[in-house]
Amino acid sequence: MNRNRSAPWLLTSLCVLLAGLAGARAENWPQWRGPNDDGISHETNLPTEWSAAKNVAWKLDLPGMSGATPVIWGDRIFLTSEDGNDVVLISISTEGRELWKRKLATGKARFRNDEGNQASPSPSTDGRHVYTFTGTGDFACFDFAGNEVWKFNAQERYGRFRIQHGMHVTPLLYGDRLYLSLLHSNGWYVIALDKATGKDVWKIRRDSDARAECKESYASPCMWHNGSEAYLIVHGCDYTTAHRLTDGQEIWRVGDLNPKNAYNMTLRFVTTPVATPDLIVVPSAKSGPVVGVKPDAKGMVTTGSPFELWRKGRITPDVPSPLVHDGLVYLCRENGTLICLDAKTGKDIYQERLHGGRYRASPVYADGKVYCTARDGTTSVVKAGPKFQLLAANKLPDQIAASPAIANGRIYLRGFGTLYAIGRAEVK
Repeated sequence: MNRNRSAPWLLTSLCVLLAGLAGARAENWPQWRGPNDDGISHETNLPTEWSAAKNVAWKLDLPGMSGATPVIWGDRIFLTSEDGNDVVLISISTEGRELWKRKLATGKARFRNDEGNQASPSPSTDGRHVYTFTGTGDFACFDFAGNEVWKFNAQERYGRFRIQHGMHVTPLLYGDRLYLSLLHSNGWYVIALDKATGKDVWKIRRDSDARAECKESYASPCMWHNGSEAYLIVHGCDYTTAHRLTDGQEIWRVGDLNPKNAYNMTLRFVTTPVATPDLIVVPSAKSGPVVGVKPDAKGMVTTGSPFELWRKGRITPDVPSPLVHDGLVYLCRENGTLICLDAKTGKDIYQERLHGGRYRASPVYADGKVYCTARDGTTSVVKAGPKFQLLAANKLPDQIAASPAIANGRIYLRGFGTLYAIGRAEVK
């Protein structure tokens, strides 16, 4: 009798346990650098090899080009795209079916031929809402059903953009806020927004003595966090700065990224730093330096500062962002050279050439592998670790500038014409 009464409780507990295990297996990809803003996924059993005819679970034609990384939450994928003369947000099921599409802005500008457009910034999601920003300055929030929650234009609110190659910055979603850096020739601002309303929490001016093209930045903000501690990192205009989340006040500033005694008027920053609890990797541009910064830095950090762990010259990626995993730093340069450094010392581990061609996507780590995607649709899969081992070079018939997104046992690759779900068709 007692055993029979306990059966429903045991069944319920088993269901909860199984649901928890399933949830632990699956991982969302809520913004362009993944669940922890560092390009790392904990998904396993991912394919190493694929082609147009192998290990493609499904593919979906898209209405136009974009370098924006898709974001995934549960059974939903969101991405931004050019669509004729418009920029749109598209909601797609993880079975490859378009659910809805919403217009975000009007504008078909192309920058540097095929390097970017008004749909370049990536969306982000917290599981209830999806947040979008466009090169026209239109900032919007939608719920998962496609209903608009709020919208405003950043050029109307903060001033007209003056930036040579267009505004491509992706806002950072963290906690209850969205963080936006607008660094261009008509204003240098760092802004915190309430994600529920789109209203300013704070806005600060971020001063710089940068000149010419260096007054403009294409890099996105990132977050350093360790337990309950966190601060915002902003990159551009010859410096990298850290800011308090409460009011935006500057904590530290990394200099000598564009030395005044050999100033490069074209050293605009595109690549975004990456932060771990023990190390912040600060890149620059055009064969400039890469700096390993201690997270407890204060004030001005220049060459030889005690707040530097290391500084390496002439190895920076120009567009792809750094990746840090298991004590190693991976730098994928625009020509396909993969550089591996010791995270604590900056010591060279290896430099190896991957597939030739332009690289714009940032490398990601998952399942013991580093994935580096070239513009011609070739993804080089490298075994993670101090010994270089190229496991595969996988070609898709598309141009790809977006970084890979990984969730639910699949790798999502957003081409200019097609979204590819790489994985076995039976994976749910």
